[in-house]
Amino acid sequence: MSEETSEKLEGTRRPPIVGRVLIGVLIFQLGLAVLLFWGDLGEGLLLPGFGPRAPGLTEPTRPGDQTRRFQPDRARPGGRPMPDTPLPERLTLTVVEGGARVLLEGGIMAGDAERIEKQITALDPQPEGVILNSPGGSVSDALRLGRYLRDAELTTALRSGDICYSACPYLLAAGTSRDVPEDASVGVHQHFFGESTLLPAFVAVEDIQRGQGEVMTYLDQMGIDPLVMQHALVTPPDEIYLLLPEELTRYRFVENTEPS
Repeated sequence: MSEETSEKLEGTRRPPIVGRVLIGVLIFQLGLAVLLFWGDLGEGLLLPGFGPRAPGLTEPTRPGDQTRRFQPDRARPGGRPMPDTPLPERLTLTVVEGGARVLLEGGIMAGDAERIEKQITALDPQPEGVILNSPGGSVSDALRLGRYLRDAELTTALRSGDICYSACPYLLAAGTSRDVPEDASVGVHQHFFGESTLLPAFVAVEDIQRGQGEVMTYLDQMGIDPLVMQHALVTPPDEIYLLLPEELTRYRFVENTEPS
């Protein structure tokens, strides 16, 4: 076989450079899709991160240093600001103070709003307020339950050492009056509004925009300054921005009790 013929045969066996690049890109995209799908199923997969990680949740905060790592579904460290013992996975109602108030503890899961509404409605006597201790969860359920609490004219509060993160501040906002001790903890971050991370990008963006619009309208209706969302929008879902006492006052979560 001549050298020229050998080169022609070799050329037919090797795909063009562009073709090899496209094949490589396709393989990479398929691999990334598998990773996203795996993570979307809740298997706890973390993709490699870039840049410095936020400090742990139990690290003290100070003005300008308020973003902390937050993954309550994977690990709940003991001590403040997280509870000493894990909270219930679903929102749990407990009657306290002789029926004057109810305690809502645990994550906010899909369907919890309807369930808790029925439980509160069935109480006799009706409570005057709600105590919150929750790492958050379903935004839509928090907004629905929050509207119910406002219609029922209930107050909302945290106790010393309690937490109210993610979607929980929307329940806090619903109170006709709101009380947050200085050693309680309120935090906000970005939310997932779609059902799956595998949605086309344009659909996911539409879901996010629609969801953020609904949240900001809700906060305004509850008398909260929607500007609090500026902190949520720049804080990833696996981190939490902890609001300082002066910010809780500034955004009208609590009243300013200092003399003017």
